[in-house]
Amino acid sequence: MSTLSRIVACCAFALALAVPAHAAEQTVRVVTGSARGAYYPLGVALADMIGDTMKVKASVQTTRRSFEILDLLQSGRAEIAFAPADSLSHAWRGREQAGFKAPFDKLRGIAALYPNYIHIIVRADSGITTLVELKGKRISVGPQKSPIELNARVIFAAAGLSYPDFANVAYLPFGESIELLKDRKVDVILHSAELDTSTLRDLAKNLPVVIVPIPVEVTRKIADPAYVAAAIPAGTYRGQTTDVPTVALQNYLVTREGVSVELAYAMTRALWTGLEQLVTAHPAAKAIELGHALDAMPVPLHPGAARYYKEMGLIR
Repeated sequence: MSTLSRIVACCAFALALAVPAHAAEQTVRVVTGSARGAYYPLGVALADMIGDTMKVKASVQTTRRSFEILDLLQSGRAEIAFAPADSLSHAWRGREQAGFKAPFDKLRGIAALYPNYIHIIVRADSGITTLVELKGKRISVGPQKSPIELNARVIFAAAGLSYPDFANVAYLPFGESIELLKDRKVDVILHSAELDTSTLRDLAKNLPVVIVPIPVEVTRKIADPAYVAAAIPAGTYRGQTTDVPTVALQNYLVTREGVSVELAYAMTRALWTGLEQLVTAHPAAKAIELGHALDAMPVPLHPGAARYYKEMGLIR
């Protein structure tokens, strides 16, 4: 073998060592929510980052419900996914009311991301300004057993309300709920989203609306630690002149037990080294901070993610 051939062979061998063993054989499946929410653009950006940094094929799959997202992980049909704190907690505990008939014990954490804020929305001309004044109104709470519908049950219970207190309860997607609010066919709609989401921003531009406050004393009555007191800052939406107290729930990036330490480490590293790409993909990513990566994680942290955070000094 010539000197040049030996050099080429050595370089090829070194390159093979540099690429993870799973790179040539695995597709990393990234699961997101519907194409209308923040999860999808963030998921597409994350898949691109994983594909570029790890030299693997990365695909994106959309779903409509948190149960489907987490079921794909639990059953080994995905490697990484986005999920809200309450659904993740329900899945880990196997809460049947939320659609989880048995604990999803294979779920493992990667990182805490950004919070979603609960928006209880009414027309500005409705005169409604408090939760108590929702009694007897027509309300749309989102599809049954969807995250926002489960949020509604929890929050209303803490406020001393239940579905029988309303004139009518509709289980409709948010897009349909908006149209009914515009047509005065419902009085109240609910949404869980990052601040200044385009859907709500556009609604407020076209229809004067009010976000009904969820007082801190109501939030304190919620036993689930996934629900935390928060505020929607004044000026977030057109016509909103003061801060509005509400409830926030964290979003998480999660994987599963069967994912190797090397792959989980590489996916975690891809997230944090490519954070600027996520911010470009969706403004919700502006709230993602490494210092809060482990905040209130509802499931055990994956050892691969733990390895990365130890390198970053977050874990001793």
